[in-house]
Amino acid sequence: MKQKHLVVIGGGAAGFFTAVNAAEMNPVIKVTILEKNSKLLSKVRVSGGGRCNVTHACFDINDMATQYPRGTNFLKKAFHHFFTTDTIEWFDKRGVKLKTEADGRMFPLSNTSETIINCLVKQANKNEVEIKMNAEVKRIICNRHNDIEGVFEIELMNSSILYADYLCIASGGYSKISQFNWLQNLGHTIALPVPSLFTFNMPGNTITNLMGVSVDKAIVKIKGTKFSEEAPLLITHWGMSGPAILKLSAWGARQLADLNYNFDITVNWLPDYNEQTLRKEWTIVRQQYGSQKIFSRNPFGLPGRLWTYFLEESKILPEQRWGDVTSAQQQVLIQCLTSHHFKVKGKTTFKEEFVTCGGILLNEIDVNTMQSKKQPNLFFAGEVIDVDGVTGGFNFQNAWTTGWIAAKAIAKNMKH
Repeated sequence: MKQKHLVVIGGGAAGFFTAVNAAEMNPVIKVTILEKNSKLLSKVRVSGGGRCNVTHACFDINDMATQYPRGTNFLKKAFHHFFTTDTIEWFDKRGVKLKTEADGRMFPLSNTSETIINCLVKQANKNEVEIKMNAEVKRIICNRHNDIEGVFEIELMNSSILYADYLCIASGGYSKISQFNWLQNLGHTIALPVPSLFTFNMPGNTITNLMGVSVDKAIVKIKGTKFSEEAPLLITHWGMSGPAILKLSAWGARQLADLNYNFDITVNWLPDYNEQTLRKEWTIVRQQYGSQKIFSRNPFGLPGRLWTYFLEESKILPEQRWGDVTSAQQQVLIQCLTSHHFKVKGKTTFKEEFVTCGGILLNEIDVNTMQSKKQPNLFFAGEVIDVDGVTGGFNFQNAWTTGWIAAKAIAKNMKH
């Protein structure tokens, strides 16, 4: 009998996890990974500032599923097969212990993404997974039903041909619909890909002079929409970033693309207050600090540079004392602190950490096997499907979950 061949397209987290698990579950399979670039696991390497945010310490399936702007119901079912606890156990059994940080993100104890990369590559070597680099797919012909060569004929850009009995596409997200052409040729429908997880550009805004300043908690709202996030916020030399912004960009990915990334936001720098409650608090603060200079007495725990910026925006002079602030200055300052208005013009996407909203429609995939409902023996894993999560380890958990489900289904299939 001819040895059955699984080809996995994509050498990222989902592709590797599919390949190494399928090879381990069924050692008779020949498994090949095709990676179009000269680097493997590039997103793993750069994620979490080079530490790899492996998953999130959320152990309730319903709660976890709410962190995905697209794919919530699909993942509610998928997580019953392979969840956060399984991810932690999988890496632990292979010598990689994870730690949980205060915000719930989980990283390798070593604090370096190389630990995760080395673990996955080691598993690939141990299970004799073949890895082909610079192997970009040009087209795929299926339904060959050729027992000698395989069901799928895969032509690469270098004109070489591979044959596969089983095919798993784990090629990540794409920035242009044209890059999905060879997938559409397999009979699948693609939800239009647009960027997710990007930062907001504010060209010419003086707030950018405070680059590097961050607050632990701010409420950011996109005006004219229902989108609002309370999370850490970072000021950059081009605008704003941090979890609050990245989460908003994920939830609003499609609407913000429709607006061509020109929209307005408001920031409440003091989430424990709104304009009305802060105005009441103001009377107490003025009485308490009346004789002290307002520049040197910041009662709200804001970073010094940010506090100075707000005072300058409110036309308050350095020598003014709390008791001397006029009602007009006070009104401007309160509005700055609780409903600061900014115009956003454009976005910045970090290429290595690019996440796509869009991909293969979920109703065309069997959630229990990750197999195509249109083409037998064709499977999907990771970001190529129309699932994406907010920042914090959720996109990697989608990769591990869908990769493992596909691997199990393929390994089981090949035993028959």
